[in-house]
Amino acid sequence: MNRLLFSCLLAACSLQGMAEQGAKGVQVVADEAHQRVDITIDGKPFTSYVWPAVLKKPVLFPLIAADGIDVVRGFPLAPRPGERVDHPHHAGIWFNYGNVDGFDFWNNSDAIKPADRGKMGTIHQQKIVSTSSGRDRGELVVESVWTTGSGQDILEQRTRYVFSWQNDERMIDEITTLHALDRVVFHDDKEGLLGVRVARWLESADEKGGTFTDANGRPTEVQASNLPGATGVYLTSEGKQGEQAWGTRGRWCALTGNTAGRDVTIAIFDHPGNPNYPTYWHARGYGLFAANPLGQHIFDPKAPELNFTIGKNQNVTFTYRILLLSRAPLPGEMNHDADIFAVDYR
Repeated sequence: MNRLLFSCLLAACSLQGMAEQGAKGVQVVADEAHQRVDITIDGKPFTSYVWPAVLKKPVLFPLIAADGIDVVRGFPLAPRPGERVDHPHHAGIWFNYGNVDGFDFWNNSDAIKPADRGKMGTIHQQKIVSTSSGRDRGELVVESVWTTGSGQDILEQRTRYVFSWQNDERMIDEITTLHALDRVVFHDDKEGLLGVRVARWLESADEKGGTFTDANGRPTEVQASNLPGATGVYLTSEGKQGEQAWGTRGRWCALTGNTAGRDVTIAIFDHPGNPNYPTYWHARGYGLFAANPLGQHIFDPKAPELNFTIGKNQNVTFTYRILLLSRAPLPGEMNHDADIFAVDYR
C-alpha cells in the first residue's frame, strides 16, 4: 500500500506540474516509468490511464469535471475518508467482463483467495501505440491482452481514447476492438462491460444495501446508504429513474448529483454500432455505474441467454462516450448528444 500511495503522490505531482506550466489544450503525456499516461485540459487535471501492479486491468483514474470535482471513488487507488471499501476491483473506469470462457475478469483483485485465482482473468497492458495532443482534443491508443487464470492469452485488445472538451463539458470516447485468438464466449452475465465506480456523493440516498454475488457466487455485503450527502439519481433515455434504471435498456444513462452546492453529471452513451444495442444498464445505487450489452437473460428472465461469441481470428468493436457536465442536463440535451454521437462514429 505504501508503494501505491507513493505512486498516487507522483501522479498528483505530475498533474500539478503540468498545471503550473500552463499547458494549453488537451495534453496527453505518457510516463511509462510510472505506468501511466496523464491527460490535462488547459493545464488542469482531467484523467490518467494507469496500470498499477495492484490492479488486474488498466483503468482511467481519476475523472475530474471542468470545475475540479472528481466523480469517481478514490478507493482502492487513493482512498478518501468516509468512502465505501467494498468491491476492491471497482477502480475508476474499466472495461472487462465477468465470465469469458468460464474465467472471471471483472471481479479479479488481490482480495481473491489463492485457491480461487485460477478461475480469474487478468488484462495486461502491453503497449502505448500512440499519443497526440491538440487544442480541442487529444488521443491515446493502447494495446493489452486478456489472460486466463490458466495462463492462456485469449483476447488482444486495442483501445483508442479520444479526450475532448467544450465549455463546461468534458468527454471521453472509448473505442475498443477485441481480437479473438481462439473462439471466445462471453457467457450471459451481469458483470460487464464498461464500468465506473462513482464518488460517495453520487450514490443514491435510497440505496437499501444487501448481498451481491459475483459470477462464481462469491458474496459481497453492501451497507444501506447512511450518508446525508448521497444525492445521485440515475435517468435513462427511456425515462427510467433512480433504482428503476437497473437492468433496463437505453441508449444513454445519466447520473446527476450535488456536492458542495454544485450539480455534476456523468453520462454514458451507447453506440448504435455496438453488439446488442441498446445496452442494459448495470446501475446500482451504491455507486456502480456500468453499461453491459452482453448480459441479457440475467437482466430480463424472459429473454434468451445471449452468450456472445467471437470466432477465432475475428474482431468486435465497442464504442462508448463518457460525458462530464458541471451541471444538471438540460431538457432534451442527452437525446441530442446521443444523436450526435451516433453520427460521429458510423
